[in-house]
Amino acid sequence: MSELKTNKISTNDQNNVAIDNALGLKSYDTAGRDALTSAAGDMIYNSTTNKPQIYNGSAWEDFGPAGFDVDFLVIAGGGGGRGNSAGNYGGGGGGAGGYRTSYGVSGADSSSETTPTLVTSTSYTVTVGAGGAGGAAQNNGVNGSNSVFNTITSTGGGYGGYYWFSGSSGGNGGSGGGGGAADNNQSAGNGGTGTANQGRDGGNGLNNQTYYPAGGGGGASTAGSNASGSANGGGAGGNGLASTITGSSVTRAGGGGGADYTSGTASGGGTGGGGDAGNVGASATNGTQYTGSGGGGGGWTGSGGTKTGGNGGKGVVILRYPSDYTITLAGGATSTDGEQTDGTDKYIQIETSGTVSFA
Repeated sequence: MSELKTNKISTNDQNNVAIDNALGLKSYDTAGRDALTSAAGDMIYNSTTNKPQIYNGSAWEDFGPAGFDVDFLVIAGGGGGRGNSAGNYGGGGGGAGGYRTSYGVSGADSSSETTPTLVTSTSYTVTVGAGGAGGAAQNNGVNGSNSVFNTITSTGGGYGGYYWFSGSSGGNGGSGGGGGAADNNQSAGNGGTGTANQGRDGGNGLNNQTYYPAGGGGGASTAGSNASGSANGGGAGGNGLASTITGSSVTRAGGGGGADYTSGTASGGGTGGGGDAGNVGASATNGTQYTGSGGGGGGWTGSGGTKTGGNGGKGVVILRYPSDYTITLAGGATSTDGEQTDGTDKYIQIETSGTVSFA
């Protein structure tokens, strides 16, 4: 039989019980709690989770504010493409930043991730990854930076490799960068490796002793194309993924196109903002901002000069949550358009790093 022990119990004029000291709930670990024969309204302290809990008649719930679901799209910064200097040929395209979402198809055409449950009056970290800088001469591009929301981290896109006697491989990342071309009788660079459930691999560069094209950067949906042994054979950037988290379908996170050295049409970046490769004597284009797309590879410079690879596009964090709640940005976090409404939900596109909280 249970026994109540107390030094003093009193009542006030509203029939509430008052005690002089802190109320200590009976402590159980999770296994011990689950062995109880419980009724709705029973309360314990769970020593496994270090939280007070109440039984609702069918399950144990933590004390505290009710949680609510917040869907996310977190895209890291895209990788920078590789450029060229006099006498150098195809530079690889940058890979797209890692693409993770709980709202639709996630990176590498994987299943959507679990929607997190958040609470009010709590700060959550947001980091928006920068795009990697495009390289020049015998320098690779630069990997993009990671993007973060709470416990979700997307990996920055891989850099594009460069042309030299032996071509350098593209960087590994959220999506892999394209491999660089190589000189006669030398090995071309391989495409970088994408991260599982975030993005695809980059395409391989080529040396066929007539053409020296580079591989395209990987995108969130498809791999960058391998270079081909023909004029204008730079590999196209891999395609990005579409999301409806903002209410309409928008494609993001395309890979940058890999460069050739001939005078035809330069290879294109992948859908979703991938940068195009540069044509002869032309610098590549940058990946589109706030899409995490890779920069294009720089084209052959002919007799002189330096043509840089394109910069990777900055990443983005997009959140979608019930309209009953309002978000506050702090610590440097900004959004150009602020909160928007779509049906019974709100969404916001966050473009700089900081923190967010809900009320």
